[in-house]
Amino acid sequence: MINFVYVLHVLAAVIWVGGMFFAYQILRPVAASLLEAEVLLSLWKKVFQRFFPWVWVIIFVLPLSGYFILFQRFQGFAHAPIYLHLMHTLGLVMIIIYLVLFFRPFKRLTQQVSAKNWPEAKIQLASIRRLVGFNTLIGLITIAIASSKFIF
Repeated sequence: MINFVYVLHVLAAVIWVGGMFFAYQILRPVAASLLEAEVLLSLWKKVFQRFFPWVWVIIFVLPLSGYFILFQRFQGFAHAPIYLHLMHTLGLVMIIIYLVLFFRPFKRLTQQVSAKNWPEAKIQLASIRRLVGFNTLIGLITIAIASSKFIF
């Protein structure tokens, strides 16, 4: 059972961080160079509407699977190595950033795109871009910690 949960945990992290990396480093610059503001903002609204349901599942799967592994292998935080404490803290920070992103700029982006208020929608997209960039960096650091746990 623990092997299945571990695989689920890793897949959830890869989907979330990989999706953010792709959106931030690949899709964003290409779309911005090819599309006019109205189309670009509508595109991002639709992209986020497809990606965020996955993230909602992931922000439940990651902590639950992580705690399961933590308590099965280490009987809790008291016996857990430092890398697990770091991963836990960074994961919680990522979830908080996502919640802020979802309930503030994404909600406003959706409203402004629907209202065709392109200048305000552009401001919200810039805010989302900053939060996704920061979350991507934290996610990559967390993955680096997880994959190099032998050094801690």
